[in-house]
Amino acid sequence: MTDHEVAARLATEAGALLLQVRREFADADAAERKAAGDKRAHDFLMRALASERPDDAVLSEEATEEERANSRRLTADRVWIVDPLDGTREFSELGREDWAVHVALWQSGELVAGAVALPAQGVTLATPDVAPPPAAPDVPRIVVSRTRPPAVALAVREALGGTLVEMGSAGAKVASVVQGVSDVYVHAGGQYEWDSAAPVAVARAAGLFTSRLDGSPLRYNQSDVSLPDLIVCRPEFTDAVLAVTTRA
Repeated sequence: MTDHEVAARLATEAGALLLQVRREFADADAAERKAAGDKRAHDFLMRALASERPDDAVLSEEATEEERANSRRLTADRVWIVDPLDGTREFSELGREDWAVHVALWQSGELVAGAVALPAQGVTLATPDVAPPPAAPDVPRIVVSRTRPPAVALAVREALGGTLVEMGSAGAKVASVVQGVSDVYVHAGGQYEWDSAAPVAVARAAGLFTSRLDGSPLRYNQSDVSLPDLIVCRPEFTDAVLAVTTRA
């Protein structure tokens, strides 16, 4: 299988496992459901990648600090960057669909493959062939957190004369731009490499613009895995968005 196929299959299968966890823990409290989902999806992806790509390194959100510190990934040519369950809060709320599974491959300095599974929607977006979003509406839609939209996103909304779309996980937000549900995603205030690697790979394959808030490139497989800010938007909004975010 190609790396693209591996990413898509593993993200989809991890998503199916998470749906099973949701059913199994339907009567449990939210904390139990979150913990079970995180662990089972992480364990599945680590086993699967060890089998499918045994020579590659892996960076997972659910790895321990010690595992990250002792990882061989910083000297590896190929590193899988995975978020077994992006949007644990939304996953724990039965009926919500805005959570995801991320599987991306970094190779020699670049993201080269990625998949974002949206299990509750029955959708997996995966490189290399990702359809661009349909034509933009007259009023741009800026997707933000449903609990704490960053000030810079609100400033972008005002500058573009747009509306807000509230959503959960980072993967679901980026996917919403790819799918044409929203048009601009601007994040500030803290994320890590696993939050955006697969979504950014998918967004780029769909022809979307991606960068840091200051317009600089997003860099992965760094010693410091913090990657606190992000822009994903339709190309036609790039200049207007950067005019706001580079002043923030």
